[in-house]
Amino acid sequence: MPIQEPKSQESLIELDPDLRMEDSDLPLEISNERTCECKPSHINCLTAKEWLKNQLGVWRFNYESRDIRDKSVHPATFPISLARRVIEQFTHQGQLVLDPFVGSGTTLLAAQDSNRNALGFDLSSDYVRLSRDRISQQSLIHPAVQLAVQDDARNIPMYISEESISLIVTSPPYANLLNRKRKNKSRRDRNNGQLGKVEQYSQDPRDLGTMPLHTYTENMGVIFESLLPLLRKKAHCVVNVPDMWWENQRITIHVSLIEEFRKRGFELRNTIIWDRTNIVNRIGIFGWPSNYITMGTTFEYLLDFWRPE
Repeated sequence: MPIQEPKSQESLIELDPDLRMEDSDLPLEISNERTCECKPSHINCLTAKEWLKNQLGVWRFNYESRDIRDKSVHPATFPISLARRVIEQFTHQGQLVLDPFVGSGTTLLAAQDSNRNALGFDLSSDYVRLSRDRISQQSLIHPAVQLAVQDDARNIPMYISEESISLIVTSPPYANLLNRKRKNKSRRDRNNGQLGKVEQYSQDPRDLGTMPLHTYTENMGVIFESLLPLLRKKAHCVVNVPDMWWENQRITIHVSLIEEFRKRGFELRNTIIWDRTNIVNRIGIFGWPSNYITMGTTFEYLLDFWRPE
C-alpha cells in the first residue's frame, strides 16, 4: 500500500525554516570518526565488566532530575540512562548516532553525555525547540555535536551520507494506540491527571501515531528501509516499543516491527526486555479474577537490529 498524501493541508504541521536546514547545506557535514583510542576490532569503548552487565537480557533504568516525566510536556519519554546505555554499547566516542523520532531530545542528551555526535528529527517544532533547549543547557565538556532538525523522517536521507551512521536508536510513536482517551484501568489511582485525556503527539496525517497498526507498520518499514543505506555495515538499530491492549486484545507492535524490518533488509540480533517495575507506581488489579493480562506498563522491548554485512 503506497503512502497517501493527506487530502487537506490544513492539519499539517508547518515546518519552521529556522528549525530546518537549507538545501545548500545538505548533506550535513557532521563527523562520524572515532575519537577514542580503542582497538580497531572493538565495537565500543566498554570495559569487560560493563560489557558483562549489558549481556543480560533484562535491563533496568532509573530516571534522573534531567529526565522529563511531565506528560503535558511529552506523552512518552524514556530515561536518559536507557539511551546512554544503548549508545555506549554500540558506538565509539566521536561516532554518529541518529534518532529519527527525537521527541523531547533524550537521545541527544545521552549522546552529549557520551561524547557522540548525534542528529535528531521530529515533525513537531515544539519538540525540536525543546530538544535544542535541553542540549544547550549542558556544559560543553565534549567536542561532539548534537543537532535537532524539524522535518519528516522520510526526508532524512537528504541530510546524511550513506554508511555514515554508527547507530540508530529511537522510541517511535506506537501506531494510533495513544490516540484515544485514557481509561487508566491498570492504575490503582485512575483519576491521576491523565484520565480521559488523549496523549497523542499531534493529529498531523503524516504522524505515525495517527495510523492503524497495519498502516503504521508499513510506513515504519518505508522509513527504515530508506535509513538502511545510511548505516555502516554491521551497525545497529535499536527500537524501543511496548505492546498494547485494545478491546481485550494484545496488539503485538514488536512482532509487527520485527517482521517488517526483516522484509526491509534488517537482521534481528537481540531482544532486550526493559524492566520498568522499579519506576511504575500503584499498579491496579487488572483482569482479576477471570482474565489474566500481563501489564504492558511494567515492561517494554528494545529490539536490536543491524545492517547485515
